[in-house]
Amino acid sequence: MPDKRVRLVAGLGNPGDTYAKTRHNAGFMAIDALSESFSIPVEKKKFETVYGRGMIKGADVVLAKPMAYMNRSGPPVQNLSNFYRILREDMLVIYDDIDLAFGRLKINVKGGHGGHKGIKSLIDAFGGDDIPRLRIGVGRSESGINVSDYVLGRFSDKEKDDLDRIIQTVRDAVVTVISDGITEGMNRFNEKSTTYS
Repeated sequence: MPDKRVRLVAGLGNPGDTYAKTRHNAGFMAIDALSESFSIPVEKKKFETVYGRGMIKGADVVLAKPMAYMNRSGPPVQNLSNFYRILREDMLVIYDDIDLAFGRLKINVKGGHGGHKGIKSLIDAFGGDDIPRLRIGVGRSESGINVSDYVLGRFSDKEKDDLDRIIQTVRDAVVTVISDGITEGMNRFNEKSTTYS
């Protein structure tokens, strides 16, 4: 019997050109890569999100980017998931994480917010931390600038050399979760380095 479930993959970030290509917008970059790879335009607008719906490896998937600022990401994602009647276990939220080394990935079925205001907003909106997520390591500043300035800053030239490969690995991890399940995604991608350095 065909799988009728709809899945939601939401990448977190901040809207606008000012924040494009910053560390805090790694989730948006992942959605853009999935959109391009699977020809799913992310152009529809609803509930303060831009989104698109299409097929990935035989699965019906909604790709979404909340257009509220990072700390208000939760309600738009929740409203879109309610609209499509998407179960929480059929969601995957992608976002940056300073507590993971640059280029490392970590997939979890649940967890706290670790100080990340975007995932905190989702946990608050959904009323629980059992939200599957994929964290993209952006590391911490070596120069001692404050966290906010660091994550809202652009990647260094050295990091940019690896960035495309990292985002393609994120894309592969999302496809694995969709096609083979989150446990397989964790086994294959958790904390493996995607850089050459």
